[in-house]
Amino acid sequence: MRVIDEILGRNEFIENPPVLLDIGASGQLHEKWKDIAKHSICIAFDADKREMSFVEKETDNYKKLYVYNCVVSDKSSDESDFYLTRSPFCSSMLYPATKKLEDWEFADIFEVKKQIKIKTVDLPTVISELNIQKIDWFKTDSQGIDLRLFKSLGEEIINKILVAEFEPGIIDAYEGEDKFVDLMLYMDTNNFWMSDINILGSKRLSKYTLEKLSEKISKNILSTLKISPGWVEVLYFNDFKQIDLLDKRDFLLGWIFSIIEGQYGFALEIALKGFEKYDDEIFKKLEDHTLKELELNYQVELKKYRSLSHIIKKISEKIIKSRK
Repeated sequence: MRVIDEILGRNEFIENPPVLLDIGASGQLHEKWKDIAKHSICIAFDADKREMSFVEKETDNYKKLYVYNCVVSDKSSDESDFYLTRSPFCSSMLYPATKKLEDWEFADIFEVKKQIKIKTVDLPTVISELNIQKIDWFKTDSQGIDLRLFKSLGEEIINKILVAEFEPGIIDAYEGEDKFVDLMLYMDTNNFWMSDINILGSKRLSKYTLEKLSEKISKNILSTLKISPGWVEVLYFNDFKQIDLLDKRDFLLGWIFSIIEGQYGFALEIALKGFEKYDDEIFKKLEDHTLKELELNYQVELKKYRSLSHIIKKISEKIIKSRK
């Protein structure tokens, strides 16, 4: 997007690029970052050696990319237990809650295949070693320890984070995990608001039930079972209430993140507050751009509505005609 490239080409970002932190990266470029990646520094972690190797390099995707094949914890250690599960995406520092998982269809993917010792590193140590002053977009899928990792950054850094993404559990998947309810309680007491949530889950079907009734129920029938909530993907925005903690760079980047997330109302709020604080015409330009995006979205939705109405009308006419 041209306006994003224009903003990220300003001196504020040439000297201090956006910093994106991705825990549980699995080697993939986060889709939401595709328009900002080339301007940004990314710090990525993935501890499962079957998925990623250690790398620290220049890349076509990012201005600078650091990838660490080590477990991120709230404490650094030369040796920590790490459980490799049947699915590499479920591997964790925490042991799976085997007994409680038995009630769910996806229990098998949490089966521990191997327990290893692996180096752990804490986030404050990493950002200090890289001489990183702040995190702009925090993203984690750490399999049970999202909240403790976030809190380990400390209040000074947390208060300046603009976007934070988590993937906490609703059901008990790991022993002693940070759950969604814990995250909500913490974020509600800090300067963040929930922008988006995607509820994911599994079927409440135990292995016991399946074995007992395997000859009576086909797999096709089982595929129709209801999916129950098991975990969430949730995104929070800094509420920009503590504006004394934020600088012009934060307002510009906050606007970009709001546009990426489709939060046009919040983008307008940031643009207005940015102009009031800095009296810089760039924020008027961002306000105008946001209003144009809103108008464009309205026209798209209106077109969809009219198209749907037209289809419904045609179908109704055919039904009425067939009955005559």
